[in-house]
Amino acid sequence: MAFQFFNPAKKVSVTHGHLPHWDQEGATYFITWRTADSLPGEVWVRWRDERGAWLAAHGIDPHSKDWRRQVEELSDDERQDYRRFAKVLEDELDTGHGECVLRRPDIAEIVTGALRFFDGQRCELGDFVVMPNHVHLLAGGMARNAMLKQVESWKKWSAIRINEALGRSGRFWQDESFDHLVRSEASFVKFRQYIAENPVKARLRKGEFVCWRREG
Repeated sequence: MAFQFFNPAKKVSVTHGHLPHWDQEGATYFITWRTADSLPGEVWVRWRDERGAWLAAHGIDPHSKDWRRQVEELSDDERQDYRRFAKVLEDELDTGHGECVLRRPDIAEIVTGALRFFDGQRCELGDFVVMPNHVHLLAGGMARNAMLKQVESWKKWSAIRINEALGRSGRFWQDESFDHLVRSEASFVKFRQYIAENPVKARLRKGEFVCWRREG
């Protein structure tokens, strides 16, 4: 199963959940999800409000169902400026908020096993990294609805097993996940580089993360 990138000549649909999402059959996605305690509430609210103010300043209603499409229609410079909000969020995650239980090799292995279980069946798994309080991965070969269902499956199964291992119950992962449609091979390469370098950026030591790279 080969990775496919966004093709502007092919049909694109938009689905809506907590956030609107772009879809293209068989696309490739960069996906992030985080533990429930990975960001303090005030940090998350401030980030969300600052992003909303930026969108409003560019004539985009952040509550509109198609605000992401409107962002895509901005100039290259404006879209590059908007990218800083993702960077701020990623930087906050890398500071190590929360208990960071995924730092434990046995707990990280639960996530790794879940991700690799359906590789080549339900999806084509690309590179991934299990950080102390979040996960980044590349996955392809799925329409968005199938991808979202698979992400929920990964999160649900791993949360049950992690809670069992920790002797706990309740929510482990934050409900919302984030995904980006990979638009080109160049973007795919950049996402692979980001995944590989994320542990270094967060100053993690060997054994405090799991980084898996797709060969071939």
